[in-house]
Amino acid sequence: MTRLFHISDLHFGLEDQAALAWFADCVRHEGPDAVLITGDLTMRARSREFAAACDWIGALDVPVTVEVGNHDLPYFNPVERFFFPYRRIRGIERLVERELDLPGVAVVPLKTTARAQWRLDWSKGWVTDKALEKTLAAIETLPRGTTVLVTAHHPLVEAGTKGRALTRGGERALAALAKRGVAAVLTGHVHDAFDLKKTTAAGPIRMIGAGTLSRRIRSTPPSFNDLTVEGASIDVRVRNLEHVPTCDMQIGDVPPDALPPREPGEPVAPVAAVPPVDPPVH
Repeated sequence: MTRLFHISDLHFGLEDQAALAWFADCVRHEGPDAVLITGDLTMRARSREFAAACDWIGALDVPVTVEVGNHDLPYFNPVERFFFPYRRIRGIERLVERELDLPGVAVVPLKTTARAQWRLDWSKGWVTDKALEKTLAAIETLPRGTTVLVTAHHPLVEAGTKGRALTRGGERALAALAKRGVAAVLTGHVHDAFDLKKTTAAGPIRMIGAGTLSRRIRSTPPSFNDLTVEGASIDVRVRNLEHVPTCDMQIGDVPPDALPPREPGEPVAPVAAVPPVDPPVH
């Protein structure tokens, strides 16, 4: 049995200190086999935000892998964004896009962030040919029978987002991962947890999303996913300080972004902890 803690969207700068302290305490006392962080460590990729995030992550005394989110690329310095995008994350550089090999389980990263795209909204995901090839090559080197989990920041969803592709190349990536027997794709970005099965041309694949440990909540209180992997079986428990059951913490579809749902038909978790006012973005 392998136990993994999956967290996302810490958003240092608008972090939830109580949630972060609680999670660190869970790690310290329960000792998971690894912590998987699927992006958005900061709010605006400021140096002080990265310094705080790196200090907090560095204190987790277990193996950690980190994906970079759209909020982790410099916003206000185009030179850094295009030429030195990870300069401010040097404190944990060895953990970024790190593959984890655990007994019977492998965690393989897939990059979905982009320095620039051929569309105005650069916050959305993009699975490039190069990124997908790198992930598939890593999977193909694994021993037969390994349970493979792929970590990315953006959910690999293109349809069902009101015409705005959340992640370009996501459908193609899901099919390629399903073809190679990937057990699940673990992501963040939308600030609510989910556990969905996606049908692809190569067969079904599971998509598991983590909520947020920040003050930028969407429709659920701050949370993390507690995963138990036994062979091909993955049990997901969404843990939160308010002790809301997992079934009430998960949304039934992937929204286009992390903004609180305000329109009819937008996915809302049963707990319906929608903030009355949109959380700040700065």
